[in-house]
Amino acid sequence: MNIFVGNLAPSVTEEQLLEAFKAFGQVKSAQVMRELFTGASKGFGFVEMPGRAHSIAAINGLNGKDFHGQPLRVNEARERGGRR
Repeated sequence: MNIFVGNLAPSVTEEQLLEAFKAFGQVKSAQVMRELFTGASKGFGFVEMPGRAHSIAAINGLNGKDFHGQPLRVNEARERGGRR
């Protein structure tokens, strides 16, 4: 399952995000979205976990929790629609 993680502190790395989710099960990938030219964090990212049960546990366990000084917004990622 692909999980959206919002309200990330600018200093959060992909490794830190990965570690936070590993507490709930296997993690396929963790990505912090960054600005193309500056490399600055956009404040959100995505985590992919193979099992639905572990993904739901991670969403419930981390949503609203303090992570590096900011409360996380964690939910199932929606499919990206076409741009207009």
